[in-house]
Amino acid sequence: MIMKSFLFFTLLSLSVTANATLPNLVIILTDDQGYADVGFHGSSEIPTPNIDRIAENGVVFTNGYVTYPACGPSRAGLLTGRYQSRFGFNFNPTVNPALPHAGISHSEETIAEILAKAGYHNMIIGKWHMGSHPSQHPLNRGFHEFFGFLAGGLRYFPEELVLNDLEEVERMWQWYEVKVMREREPIDTADYLTDVLSDEAVAFLERQSESEAPFFLYLAYNAPHGPLQATEHYLKRFSHIEDEDRRTYAAMVGALDDGVGRILDTLGTLDMDQDTIIVFLTDNGGSRLNASLNKPLRDYKGSLFEGGIRVPLAMQWPGVIDAGSVYHEPVISMDILATMAHLANAEIAEERPLDGVNLLPHLSGKNKESPHEILFWRDVRDGAWAVRKGNHKVVFEPEDAPEPLLFDLSVDISESKDLASKYPEKVKKLTEAFNKWNQEQAPSAFPGTRDDPWWEK
Repeated sequence: MIMKSFLFFTLLSLSVTANATLPNLVIILTDDQGYADVGFHGSSEIPTPNIDRIAENGVVFTNGYVTYPACGPSRAGLLTGRYQSRFGFNFNPTVNPALPHAGISHSEETIAEILAKAGYHNMIIGKWHMGSHPSQHPLNRGFHEFFGFLAGGLRYFPEELVLNDLEEVERMWQWYEVKVMREREPIDTADYLTDVLSDEAVAFLERQSESEAPFFLYLAYNAPHGPLQATEHYLKRFSHIEDEDRRTYAAMVGALDDGVGRILDTLGTLDMDQDTIIVFLTDNGGSRLNASLNKPLRDYKGSLFEGGIRVPLAMQWPGVIDAGSVYHEPVISMDILATMAHLANAEIAEERPLDGVNLLPHLSGKNKESPHEILFWRDVRDGAWAVRKGNHKVVFEPEDAPEPLLFDLSVDISESKDLASKYPEKVKKLTEAFNKWNQEQAPSAFPGTRDDPWWEK
């Protein structure tokens, strides 16, 4: 299998021009799911047999990261393959539909725009959260089909979706009541939202089975992000969990796991599974507000400790990535675009070099170096920042400590033992590295969700 994979990767390193040779891509992104709440990380309280199939069929990244500990910026990093702070996407954007600059800068290209130029047919299903102005609509950012919602969340029961568009919003968080959109028009749905999104994904795959073009499906579930809502069908499955919030959260995870199973089964039935890369991850660590668990990681969503930025991450490509693999070097969500850009021989603008890297040589063993020499995170809201180089990580969280903390993640995944006083020179060097990187980042390009009371008409 190792030799087979090596030869395959060697062939793929050549220029690829025929669409028939390009793999399909499915990214399944969940929202606020806990690090400990997947079976491949040991969860028995909340079984995820279908998500686990991706891990069993491919590789688990034990040190998988996202670029920010909250929804919007994390997704911007995933979708551009670059640190989102390079273009000022520094926090969740205002949902104001009148601001064209609230979202991914138009100087940037999304993964959908890049793959479209390589002949891919692209669809996004679910949560966008990359801007609500018409110029930021997914159909204007490389996607050919859209079924979902523009804001950062939605309620799950169809009878609670009563607004036709964001222009009708009159108070904060009321955008959670806006109807699902198909392309640019609101539609009425009749089922639990997670099931509706899964239905749409299956329908897309069935349509694409009739097409010769490769496809990219970005399935961005909003589960298990609040509000905590689930149907009796899923709640009954987790009656053994006494805590009501935890039980509802588990039911929400169960619903999306069922959806993942339907997607995997559909790809198999249509004989597309061998030609499709599937990546599963969540957008940030589990939240304190949804009863998720991040153990043994420290802290939650919003934090630059591991519980905010290290996430469940697995990828399969049958026949290419060895089934049951485990990869321990740090990787990050930006690497997905870089890997696909390599496979599609896509042109990347010199003025916008990717921060992600092609993971395939590392997974095959052709490249035995770590994919990343160093990784950075920052939160301009409170001045927090973090750097990881090798097994060492420096974290500065103003609310927790007045000085940077140093951890050796190879023996202290929970970040419980500060080594800063023992290795001050290492702290100094990593701090200097962050300061140099930070100087290259852009100021915030738009107001945040709470900073722009546009609904006060």
